Amino acid sequence: MEESMEEEEGGSYEAMMDDQNHNNWEAAVDGFRQPPPPPPPRSSIPAPAREPPGGQLLAVPAVSVDRKGPKEGLPMGPPPPPEANGVIMMLKSCDAAVAKAVPAPTPSSTININTSTSKFLMNVITIEDYKSTYWPKLDGAIDQLLTQSPGDYIPISYEQIYSCVYKCVCQQHSEQMYSDLIKKITNHLERVSKELQASPPDLYIERFNLALGQYMGALQSIVPLFIYMNKFYIETKLNRDLKDDLIKLFTEHVAEKHIYSLMPLLLEAQSTPFQVTPSTMANIVKGLYTLRPEWVQMAPTLFSKFIPNILPPALESELSEYAAQDQKLQRELIQNGFMRGDQSRKRAGDELAYNSSSACAGSRGYR
Repeated sequence: MEESMEEEEGGSYEAMMDDQNHNNWEAAVDGFRQPPPPPPPRSSIPAPAREPPGGQLLAVPAVSVDRKGPKEGLPMGPPPPPEANGVIMMLKSCDAAVAKAVPAPTPSSTININTSTSKFLMNVITIEDYKSTYWPKLDGAIDQLLTQSPGDYIPISYEQIYSCVYKCVCQQHSEQMYSDLIKKITNHLERVSKELQASPPDLYIERFNLALGQYMGALQSIVPLFIYMNKFYIETKLNRDLKDDLIKLFTEHVAEKHIYSLMPLLLEAQSTPFQVTPSTMANIVKGLYTLRPEWVQMAPTLFSKFIPNILPPALESELSEYAAQDQKLQRELIQNGFMRGDQSRKRAGDELAYNSSSACAGSRGYR
């Protein structure tokens, strides 16, 4: 009796354990059949804790197995692992997904890098490029600016010339460009000087005035075009100014060679009224004073007529002398046909006629 009870208790215990093992086995098999959960985001996984691709697929949940006696028809122990071929295929699929996420460098990207490098190298201006391409453009523009008449329009691209200067300065060609500019203008001024030497005396003053005005007008365009070279080379390394250097060139190659021929002609023209127009005389005198103020000592009276504060202040004892000079000038004007009385009467008549016409127009408008 007791033995039968023990057998029944033992059988019920073994049956209960078999049911539990069977349930655990089915759960394990269902977990293996279900697709693996998606991996967490890359940012949420710390670097040391990352697993190789496919690691999660190989994990199998632990199963408690009773070794005493399984039920009939059920295998004993945990299920067999998947075949090696299936694991390899899973790993390959994971590797393919990773390869798609991080593409390898393509030939096109390599070509782009080489293209950008070649473009950078192509922007380099060699000394041969400067001499064959850039300086000829500057040379032609300088020629046109030096030979233009005051007020003329020259069809040149100031933007293009400024761009050439800018690129040459950035490519370390400032010294060569400054040397070429000085040589270019020096050759031009030497030709101008030779033309003045061949001029007859009656045209000498007019031609000198034309050369001076033409050159000073050209500087108003040349200096701004080379302002980048002036700022980053001449002022920085030479401690000079481009405009001062170019004015000095005209002084050395033109004015100094002609001042002793020009000054006697100016004094002679001063003694003869209206032999030279007042505007021409004023331009030459002011220009000479700008080129070299020391030349005032050659003819202080002439310079004082166009430039203030050249002579010392007048004294009371010298008033009679100034009056005598004015009377002399009036006599010279009378001798040349300018009658004082006629001019005064003519001016008075013009003023009377103007006032009468204005009064009539005002009365008509009032009515």
